[in-house]
Amino acid sequence: MEARAVTKFVVISPRKAKLTADLIKGKPVNEALAILKFTPKRAATLITKTLNSAVANAIDKEGSGKLDPDDLYVKDAVIDPGPIMDRWKPRAFGRASRIRKRMSHIKVTVTTEMPKEFKKTRKARRLVSKPKKGKK
Repeated sequence: MEARAVTKFVVISPRKAKLTADLIKGKPVNEALAILKFTPKRAATLITKTLNSAVANAIDKEGSGKLDPDDLYVKDAVIDPGPIMDRWKPRAFGRASRIRKRMSHIKVTVTTEMPKEFKKTRKARRLVSKPKKGKK
């Protein structure tokens, strides 16, 4: 089961926001929130809000009380470029310089299945390891 949340027209450069979004791809939601909490970038708070919204969408889609947020994984976190606002700044000798204020669209998808990227990690193997057949 998948759920998605989109935040549009956020005034932050997509290049800066992608650095933060790449930190949480394929991680469990609780671990992704912890990473974003201690990331000292402005994009971290914007992505946190979108991630919380995606989790709420997943819980609402499944039905109240049936889905635990700890069972969700971040399937994808995509930062797309939005429109660019042009502003002008006065310069010397009567000239003007253009300042481009870039916008982004943030899309976060959460799922109940463990993503392939996370399955390869050591921590994931420990989480889903099955007990050996001969020992109890």
